[in-house]
Amino acid sequence: MKKIMLTLAIATIAVSQTFAQNEVDALRYSRLTLGGTARFTATGGAFGAVGADFSSLGINPAGIGIYKKSEITFTPSIYMGNSNSSYNGQSMSEGRSNFNLGNFGMIFSMNTDNGTDKPGWKNVNFGFGFNKYNNYNNRVSIQGSNTESSLLTDYTSMAQGSLPKDLSNYTTGLAFNTYLIDTIPGNQTSYFSAIPLSGGILQNKTIETTGAINEMVFSMGGNYSEKLYLGITVGVPYAKYNQISSYKETDDGDSIPNFKSFTINDEVKTNGTGLNFKFGMIYRITDWVRIGMAVHTPTSFNLHDSFSRSIEARYDNKNYTDEAPKGTFNYNVTTPMRAIGSIAFLINKMGFISADYEFVDYSTARLNSSNYMFNSENAAVQNYYTSAGNLHIGTEWNLSPIIIRAGYSMYGTPYKPITSTNTGNSSAISAGIGLREEQYFLDISYVYSMQSEDYYLYNRSLVNPATIDFNSHTLLFTFGIKY
Repeated sequence: MKKIMLTLAIATIAVSQTFAQNEVDALRYSRLTLGGTARFTATGGAFGAVGADFSSLGINPAGIGIYKKSEITFTPSIYMGNSNSSYNGQSMSEGRSNFNLGNFGMIFSMNTDNGTDKPGWKNVNFGFGFNKYNNYNNRVSIQGSNTESSLLTDYTSMAQGSLPKDLSNYTTGLAFNTYLIDTIPGNQTSYFSAIPLSGGILQNKTIETTGAINEMVFSMGGNYSEKLYLGITVGVPYAKYNQISSYKETDDGDSIPNFKSFTINDEVKTNGTGLNFKFGMIYRITDWVRIGMAVHTPTSFNLHDSFSRSIEARYDNKNYTDEAPKGTFNYNVTTPMRAIGSIAFLINKMGFISADYEFVDYSTARLNSSNYMFNSENAAVQNYYTSAGNLHIGTEWNLSPIIIRAGYSMYGTPYKPITSTNTGNSSAISAGIGLREEQYFLDISYVYSMQSEDYYLYNRSLVNPATIDFNSHTLLFTFGIKY
């Protein structure tokens, strides 16, 4: 059996069809979670019609028009993520934590009022800084016995009809080079597996992820006659995502002749920047009722992947290892547009109750590259994903000198019902307190997030899903100065 060496160009195309650059990537950068200042997160992010908080610039840019003073905000945060998996009757738990910066922003307010009661622009404001949205830091462990199939069941099926020299260097080729699959004597295009196709092995996978999406925002907006507020934000998100995973199958009962185990180790590093525009308005119907509307254009991400894969097969008498060529790949992900409607009820200066509803169609996300068409991956995006509504509800009350806040966020499932028995809904409960003075403010918030999804170790037609429950605890501290 001769090792098959492919050129890097071929390897990068092959890997795009195996363990990177697919519908999962499209969803990863399309689905955004709660982040930003402590005040914003404490109220569930329901600031679309409230405004005057730096994080609202990333939701409804018209919120910048409500500012009366210039401001600087800085938000360090502590994140703790946990996961619990259940696969074929076995459960596993893991977790990770990290310290990060949730927000930094500056607002410059310019009073343009001429001192009369005539209609006109009362102030024009500018802002720039960044907000953190997704935090990818987590660790997942999945383990369970499988008596119905093996990953090699899938590899054997994929290899059928191909000569050994034509096998994928990232999947079937690695298995062939380590004797996990082999040709039937006398037939160079028919394959069998070292593990019976019915399975009967212990399967384990660990996935460790790091990274986040941080978005730089450049905003401008104004206040017209204390009734209409308009704003625009140019968003420049920076995505960083690293994943290290290890998949292992073991003959736990010593029932497979001459076979002990095999392990596949993967590492993928992704980084890149994007661009989007956000347009918004807030209208004051009465002194105590405001409504808001905002539209976010699709974000166009330019992403760069670097990846590696190795395999080790252990037998009774000898072990074999092989490694795929390290590769890189450049591609684009276009996320869906978003439409947001908001309402806020303000009770004098005592507090407010507000709600935002966001509509996003995840099936419109797309991948593309000058080197690969992504036809099957984009078809999978349309087949697996659907439109969803995200709801944010929040409240704030001034119990001078302390301000208390609470919020709730519910994110609709991006999955079509036919693709999973697990709906994929996620939600977050939040609360916080604050102290606001004439020239400075201090805010603290706590966010508890929950999400549940199905995860398939390989071909979903061959294996049961593992149900993974994610939960995270985030503590944020915002320090602000007004001037």
